[in-house]
Amino acid sequence: MKVEGANVLIEANAAMNGGDGPQSYSQNSSFQKAGLEAVKEILQKEIRDKFDVVKPSSNKSLIIKIADFGCSTGPNTFHAVQIILEAIQQKLQSETLNSQEPEFQVFFNDLVTNDFNTLFASLPPKRQYYAGAVPGSFHDVVLPKSSLHFAYSAFSLNWLSKLPREIIDKNSPAWNEGMILYSSKRKDVLGAYAVQFADDFESFLCARKQELVSCGLLSVLVSGVPNGTCFSETSAGNILFVYLFGLIHKDKVDSFNLPVYFPSLKEIKAVVEKNGDFSIEKMEILPNPTYQPKVPDLKKRAISMRAVYEGILSTHFGSEFVDELFELFCKKLDETERAPFLNSEEKKSIVLFVLLKLKPSPH
Repeated sequence: MKVEGANVLIEANAAMNGGDGPQSYSQNSSFQKAGLEAVKEILQKEIRDKFDVVKPSSNKSLIIKIADFGCSTGPNTFHAVQIILEAIQQKLQSETLNSQEPEFQVFFNDLVTNDFNTLFASLPPKRQYYAGAVPGSFHDVVLPKSSLHFAYSAFSLNWLSKLPREIIDKNSPAWNEGMILYSSKRKDVLGAYAVQFADDFESFLCARKQELVSCGLLSVLVSGVPNGTCFSETSAGNILFVYLFGLIHKDKVDSFNLPVYFPSLKEIKAVVEKNGDFSIEKMEILPNPTYQPKVPDLKKRAISMRAVYEGILSTHFGSEFVDELFELFCKKLDETERAPFLNSEEKKSIVLFVLLKLKPSPH
């Protein structure tokens, strides 16, 4: 893999599976939905407490603009937007009695390869907002300056904008030979991934700073790990290493790495504080929403993984190989009557909720 083409490969093929078929993201995103449900009450309370009502000038309608960065194909993005919209309405009703009803504009952002057709074909028919698509990387500015009142992103910031240069360089001590993801046993590789995530999160914050109005809110949900825990020690990491690694030829493994990173709350906080443009309004650690004491539905989990990773796997290994890969994957899961490591390690995977407010510009 050429280093120069790494970020092009990721942006062109990192979109979730489109459509609404049995292997689509829209039919296999229950984890993301559960994460949203877990944070729903917290999110609504924080919006009611922290959202600043902007008074419109005379004879003008109050227009509230919301954006979901990394919206994918639904239906979770519509559910999130409705939660946010209702909380803002409650805040407005409590402060602006007898005023005219506000108008809402919602912008759905994702990579240009996202299946926006499926997204907009499934828009809620009785929605209370105008909808628009904003294709492009959320690491860049995609909306006009000072135009956005509330920015939201869920389970998207785990994707890196590009692979760390060192891990695909055979002459680097961080060359990730024989692996497809970082591990706590390889400090140089882990460090390279961590730095790339910090750089990407910084870019995300800088872009949102340009787009948000003064004191606008930014809400982020991220899959993460407790401080001091590596992703390879979680159940999802175990699945990738134990099964996928065993089915892929070493030469192919050496030339491929997954561009995903699962941060700790400490890492998130460090980037926000270094950036300095946002105040931290709320940080919350939520338990893994899919954790159950009993053995989970492993086949369903395999399909969910395919819905997320198929695009980037197919590009590197070929679509025919990916079919074989997940067929073998499911057979392997069938052979596993019990998966104790999945249950015991599942609790190490968490969801991080962060609410930030853009600081007022100095006069």
